[in-house]
Amino acid sequence: MEAVTTHGAARAATEQSVDEKRRNAIKGAFFSEFIDMFDIYLPVVVLAPVLFFFQPPHLAPGMEAILASLVFITTLLGRPIGALLFGMVADRVGRRRASILSVSGFGVVTLLIALLPGYETLGIGSYWLLVILRFIDGIFLGGGYTGAMPLAIEYSKKEQRGFVGGLIIAGFPAAYVTINLVAMLMFAVFPLNGLHSPYVQWGWRIPFVIGSLLAGVLALYYVHKVSESEIWESETGEKKPEKLPLSDLLRGKSGRNLLQVLLMMSGFWLTQNIITIFMPTGLLVHTLHLSGFQMSLTLLLSYFVLFFSYIGSGMLGQKIGRRTFFVVVGPLIATVGAIILYVLSNVDDLSLPVIMLLVMLLSVLVTSPWGVIVTYINERFVTDVRATGFGVGFSLSVIIPSFYAFYMNWLGAFMPLRLTPVVLLCIGGVIGTVGALMGPETKHVDF
Repeated sequence: MEAVTTHGAARAATEQSVDEKRRNAIKGAFFSEFIDMFDIYLPVVVLAPVLFFFQPPHLAPGMEAILASLVFITTLLGRPIGALLFGMVADRVGRRRASILSVSGFGVVTLLIALLPGYETLGIGSYWLLVILRFIDGIFLGGGYTGAMPLAIEYSKKEQRGFVGGLIIAGFPAAYVTINLVAMLMFAVFPLNGLHSPYVQWGWRIPFVIGSLLAGVLALYYVHKVSESEIWESETGEKKPEKLPLSDLLRGKSGRNLLQVLLMMSGFWLTQNIITIFMPTGLLVHTLHLSGFQMSLTLLLSYFVLFFSYIGSGMLGQKIGRRTFFVVVGPLIATVGAIILYVLSNVDDLSLPVIMLLVMLLSVLVTSPWGVIVTYINERFVTDVRATGFGVGFSLSVIIPSFYAFYMNWLGAFMPLRLTPVVLLCIGGVIGTVGALMGPETKHVDF
């Protein structure tokens, strides 16, 4: 009897230990996504008003726009490189180690950006240092989710993977709301009025320091609280793979899976870019002529709702199936989403409450696949190449859709410019649907 009691107690302790590891891994992945997105949007929200601090005076408007875009684009270009490099690290030496290395890296780089001098001190070299550091930052940021997300999904119970995937990606809207609130506080406390005003000289640096400190806290959290994936350890044991995960990823079944994921993700990245990049300025400011305050309020409310809709999408995908979710939502994006975008772009005299409601509905519908994507991509790859497959599939697919503005310009030769984002939304929804149809259902996959 005593032996049975002892065995039961030991089993309960083991289950409690696994539950604690699971919770820590999931929290780590959520905060990794949160801090990743916080850092990504720092130049867009915090630095954009003061980029002239790093640039020569009296630039032509076209050159000024190009220099401003490079600060953001170089970060996006660094992400696929980081996803590949840290994905291979995660598959060879562990998800936890990859997460610690990448988080520590972008924490240090973000702090270095906060310390950069301006054009008056270094000349044009200050701008190029900013661009180079953002590119390096992008590499580390690309690795931030490559280890953390597979680690969390591998620790999750099969029946809870959908919820976990949705919760992790909800770190994105949470970060967007947070950084906008921080930026609003900085603008209120530190005046922005000319080159030598407090915000231009050092007010913008405070959010970068905050981002760096958050990364440091997350790195320590992974060191002290997060355990290595038991699934990865059981699959690899003590032996090291003889080949790089990339070589296995590009061959056979894994290679076919990667192509399918890249196609599907290209479609959903295209639709996502219409909402997250084009809509704020291209639609809300230039077409609907909202003020800065009205635009910020509309986006803050939309992203607040997205936090919950991502979790809801993940849970719905768990119930009806990931593939089924994509196959249903993709056509809805191409039809209902396109109709809402058309109304916003072409119907005059919409009141602000109506605009805000339509923007929230459009954002929820078009970005809903992202509540399912994290779980789905991880389920598409075997353990040996899961981190690399997830990183490459998730991030490499962003490159072609990132040139959406060029596609809109080309389409503008055949139709009114206001119709071009509507057409791209339709195309993205169709590509995402076709990509999903090419793959299997994954919710019953065992790791």
